Amino acid sequence: MVLKKGEIMDSIPVQDSIPSSYSLYLPRDFSTEKEWPLLVVFDLEGKERQALSIFKGPAEKEGYILAAPKINDTVSLTSNMIATNTVLEDIVSLLPIQRERIYSAGAAAGGRFVNLVPIFIKGVKGVISMGASMTNTDLLNVRQPFHFIGIVSKNDYNYTTMLEDESILDRYKFPNQVLLHEGMSEWPDIEYLEKGLQLFTLAAMGRKLIPKDSNYVEKAYLEDVTKMNRLKNSGQLIWAEQYLGEMMSMYGAHKNLDSLREVQKELRRDKQFRAMRRAENAAFSKEILLKENYQYDMEEDMFAHNFKNLGWWNYQMTEIDKFINGSNIHEQEMGHRLVGFLNALAEDNIELVRSGEMVDEDALAFLYMLKTILEPDNFEFYLKTISLSAKNEDFGTALFYLEEAFKRGFKDKDKLYNLEDTALLRITPEFNKMVEKYLNDARYDIIED
Repeated sequence: MVLKKGEIMDSIPVQDSIPSSYSLYLPRDFSTEKEWPLLVVFDLEGKERQALSIFKGPAEKEGYILAAPKINDTVSLTSNMIATNTVLEDIVSLLPIQRERIYSAGAAAGGRFVNLVPIFIKGVKGVISMGASMTNTDLLNVRQPFHFIGIVSKNDYNYTTMLEDESILDRYKFPNQVLLHEGMSEWPDIEYLEKGLQLFTLAAMGRKLIPKDSNYVEKAYLEDVTKMNRLKNSGQLIWAEQYLGEMMSMYGAHKNLDSLREVQKELRRDKQFRAMRRAENAAFSKEILLKENYQYDMEEDMFAHNFKNLGWWNYQMTEIDKFINGSNIHEQEMGHRLVGFLNALAEDNIELVRSGEMVDEDALAFLYMLKTILEPDNFEFYLKTISLSAKNEDFGTALFYLEEAFKRGFKDKDKLYNLEDTALLRITPEFNKMVEKYLNDARYDIIED
């Protein structure tokens, strides 16, 4: 195999009894004369190349080899772990990898998977988890610690859970940092990915796995002090205080931190900070209660097929919108987290129902309809509702959700005419009149593949 520097190499096969493959990226200055740290990036949607490309800049800057095993969420966790381990063994046999510096990274579903990797594969020493809290803290082994770096937005429903995970990791004495970023995306700005790799490097220096570079440490420290002061001066006092706490763990092995501790104490005594902390804690308490109620009510409605309660759920979304559009920043963030929580909860319940030996189609229909309320601009669940209703010859419901989708801007006629279980619906006059009304054209024949 010809190894190329500075380019992503796709679909590298692994010679093993279980077929697997991976993508690989070598920095432009790669050389076999030294050992390199390895970051294994996971994407469960088949977008390994895209995931690697996001990390290319940080890998070049910090000096990491990148790899992305080809795994997906349609197979079992065990199969994905076996494939991951096989890929790691292949890379270690092929390239000069520093075995104590093998790390992993992923976002959303990939982040949930990546949190399990160092638990099941002993050679992995750390994770960068973006927009995903720990999958199961009960699986943590105090004798097998790993470095956890969480990157999350305060608007992400994983934010509060990640703060709880941080407390558990502290108790178990796992090295960890939680970095907050702005915005709604699971993937943060590039600077956070660079920071994640930098933290692994600082930790490796602290553990004497690599020689300490005083200039590297000082440059990173001054950048973080600048960031903390920027947060403080812009009035983001809670964020500034939180970042000070993370800096203690980042630089404890490298510097005297008395000056940082004084800044943190002073900040905690600030009246404005204390008022902000009270307001945030009040939002956290309200959020806990609402989540508990939502979880209970959704399960009850799902199993009771309580379609009449969809109006109540619509009302709840208007109440959440009031939080999002209100003047209280902590309730704004809470509102966004609640929307994310409800969508994740509904999708988990959909998977639960679909995985049953006998699929409860009424429960599934309720959840599909609920998703159109929770995520009104996602046409996937309008189409699923139409398909399931048409399958059961409930054409009235199918037409209602078709018109709702049209009103929201749905225009994909090919997808509509190829929708599963809608053959009888598509030949009704009502269906074709509605298509003609909103798409200016209707056809009565069925498109054949």
